[in-house]
Amino acid sequence: MPQTPEDIPTRLKQAAGELFAASGPDGTTVDEIARSAGVNRERVYAYFGGKDGLFATVLGDELLAIAEAVPLDPASIGDIGAFAGKLFDYHMDNPRLQRLLQWEALLFGSRPVPDEAERREHYQQKVDVIAKAQRDGTLSDEIPPGDLLFLLIAIAAWWSAVPQITRMTETGSRTAAAAARRRRASAVRAAELLALKHPA
Repeated sequence: MPQTPEDIPTRLKQAAGELFAASGPDGTTVDEIARSAGVNRERVYAYFGGKDGLFATVLGDELLAIAEAVPLDPASIGDIGAFAGKLFDYHMDNPRLQRLLQWEALLFGSRPVPDEAERREHYQQKVDVIAKAQRDGTLSDEIPPGDLLFLLIAIAAWWSAVPQITRMTETGSRTAAAAARRRRASAVRAAELLALKHPA
């Protein structure tokens, strides 16, 4: 199918996503992005205002995709292990998101990131779901809701974020598939132990 001008933003985002994940925004040039997308470098500025705007757009699209794929809603909050398992699966299947987030952390440090207010609101909605579940007794209130959300994300996502540590702490599963199943089960159980109420 012939390419059209309407395809250009998508092509730029696809090309930039791969390059940013591999080398970060500082290690990627506008010329590299344009060449990979098969367009003139001026298109990066025309559509995204420059490399920084393109990086923010690519990361924003990735965050929207995971939010849609792995929702945390009041109806399912009681099955917190299933949420952790789905989050684990998503990150294992989409390691680019963790790489982009780590590059963003290196780039911005403690400074506000682009679209921080909107992203904060997104996370706050999840925190509010957890807080309500803690108030009504569905979840344990031993850990503050914001901390609990962060810990659930870390438990599920860190396996794909640091594969070298995942490899070094491997406990002897015979195949990669068996190791992945065991890690997923561990993430699910850890989420349950953290979030659910247990008999004294």
